[in-house]
Amino acid sequence: MKNDSNEVIKSEQAVYIFNMAEDVWPFISAMSNIVEQRAEVDVCANLADRDLFSNVDENNLTIITPRKIDDDFLQYVSQITGKKKWNILVPNKHSGEICLDIIQDRNLFKQLVDLSNGAKKLTLTSYAVSPQFFQLINELKNYGIEVYTPEAPTEESAWCVNFFGSKSGIRQLAQKSAALEPDLMMADGLICVQSLDASRIAAQKYVKEAGVVLKTNKGHTGMGVLIFRPGDLPGDYQNCQKAILNILKQNEYWDKFPIIVESLVNVNQAVGGGTPSVEFKIQKSGRIEFLYYCGMRMLPNGTFLGVEINEDIINDRIGARIIDTGFFIAEQYASLGYRGYFDVDMVAAKNGEIYVSESNVRRTGGTHVYQMANSLIGKDFFTDSHILSNNAYELKAGARPSFKQVLDLLSPLLFNKKTKEGVVIASANLLSQSAFAYVVFASNKKKANEIENKMFELLESL
Repeated sequence: MKNDSNEVIKSEQAVYIFNMAEDVWPFISAMSNIVEQRAEVDVCANLADRDLFSNVDENNLTIITPRKIDDDFLQYVSQITGKKKWNILVPNKHSGEICLDIIQDRNLFKQLVDLSNGAKKLTLTSYAVSPQFFQLINELKNYGIEVYTPEAPTEESAWCVNFFGSKSGIRQLAQKSAALEPDLMMADGLICVQSLDASRIAAQKYVKEAGVVLKTNKGHTGMGVLIFRPGDLPGDYQNCQKAILNILKQNEYWDKFPIIVESLVNVNQAVGGGTPSVEFKIQKSGRIEFLYYCGMRMLPNGTFLGVEINEDIINDRIGARIIDTGFFIAEQYASLGYRGYFDVDMVAAKNGEIYVSESNVRRTGGTHVYQMANSLIGKDFFTDSHILSNNAYELKAGARPSFKQVLDLLSPLLFNKKTKEGVVIASANLLSQSAFAYVVFASNKKKANEIENKMFELLESL
């Protein structure tokens, strides 16, 4: 672009940072088992390459990831999406706090400064809004750079990220809003502190109701959630309390954060698999944008795997209800200054109620699926395609295939741009942890299940 004096003006540069681990850094850093802690940091780092699919429509974009992207995977993403030019930077070390790693890697930080060009302006987005993210912004400002953050609140309003993204915060919002929005309900529960009190409250509830759920304030990938069903614990109070306390004492984080003790909900699997979710984006202007609803694919222990997206997975009446509840929550977030992506996770009960379980105030485990669907299927993906995703399908023990191996193995099932059906491999780096991330697109649910099952059969040969 040129101005009237024929001076060349460079386009403003945008930078996206994949900082998943920072979203739950207090939780990760409080994990007692060092091996599990390192594995959690590695999972967060290895999922970075799936976000390439979230950024295929962005020009002048630099992506900063905690781990190098596999060259073959980069070529694969380019072939599917048509995006040929990538600018990817990686800090020289990965601590789990990537924004601090960027600051400490002075060569990489200088590249960021240089990207701002003569205009001294940068657009900065990230997976999550974290305290470390604001440290990076402030460091850039020290170099005279104006930083625009279209998907983040101001630093003064950033408290709402951690507050509403916590189990206790969303519960307080539900309690406060009961009169204004009766549909914003949560399972009966209490917020307490320390393992001893939690074990006593949980044991009483378990003996009385034959089930109980305990949640740390902000866990990750299923950790920090304990679900006890009938027969899992002793039926008498004293032994039940001791059993729960022994489990809580295995990880320090139970004593470092508030603990939520909830009733176990009798789940109705017919409604979005029993765990529907709805995602929104609040624009910088404050405008609220509904993105999609889905059914979450969960393991029995509460671990999130992926999503199922199609208009038919939830009937119109319940779909309207969860969207309305989500909009109400979005209005509260927006009024308090939050900007960016968030979801509201729910549980469908057999008594006909829909209970809110938590809110992830960041990009989510389904955001990249939504963005991929927009890119590969089109804006009508919600009706035109049946979508299944999994961020953590476990391969056979010890199997750590290369991306090229998996690509060749699944070649008969890979996504076809003409038919708009097939498997999209969502990550290469995750294979190093014997896990496989994918998204299946098909014209209907039956076909989607057939493709997924055939894929499972092929993966068994690894």
